[in-house]
Amino acid sequence: MKKKLVLTLTLALVLSLTACGKKGNDGGSDEKSEGVMTYAEYMAADLDSEVVIETYVQAKQSWWEDKATLYTQDKDGAYFIYNAVCSEADYAKLTPGTKIKVTGYKTEWSGEIEVAEGATIEIQDGSYTASATDVTDLLGKDELIDHQNQFVSFKGMTVETYEKDGESYDCAFVYNDDNSGSADSNSDLYFNVSKDGQTYTFCVESYLCDSSTDVYKAVENLKVGDTVDMEGYLYWYNGANPHITSVSVK
Repeated sequence: MKKKLVLTLTLALVLSLTACGKKGNDGGSDEKSEGVMTYAEYMAADLDSEVVIETYVQAKQSWWEDKATLYTQDKDGAYFIYNAVCSEADYAKLTPGTKIKVTGYKTEWSGEIEVAEGATIEIQDGSYTASATDVTDLLGKDELIDHQNQFVSFKGMTVETYEKDGESYDCAFVYNDDNSGSADSNSDLYFNVSKDGQTYTFCVESYLCDSSTDVYKAVENLKVGDTVDMEGYLYWYNGANPHITSVSVK
């Protein structure tokens, strides 16, 4: 009698777990549909070749004239989708975690690997939201590029006076990389942070996080010498150019 009860409870538990799985969160599963590349296959593909990937929306950068730019990721790596064909109605459906199938061409721009203009998007069942990977110790190392476009974090960094091309701006941040903009014009924010004696330039991309967002305001309030933890997307432009989405002063 006890054995039958155990079997019954076990079957009920399996059915319960199966039902939970049907809610659409597949955990960034590496099971790909027929004809869809793994992340390794995508990275090995030649530039300008056609690629077909399945990935999950992590953040939306912009929509304009039926074109969407997205930060996406699965459990193996990240894909930056630039100006893919997308209606405004479909763009509204691309909430964080949404699974999509993308068909387009793999391109490179100033070191940034992306699926560029002309790509198409199909919304699919499934959901996955990536946790931030701490890459602080990889700053300045070749291995950092292995995390290109991923959602990442940087811990215990020090805010420095902003400098560019040997010129000091005597402040913690600037609007645009040469201080040519303003908050009113929703300019990008640039700021310098250091770790272990090395200084790096980070960015708040205004298309992703405009002047109304918490991170934009947090960077505007930074002071030289502040110690900060940050999260964002590891965009690449002639080297690491993190697009920061949150900043907390320790």
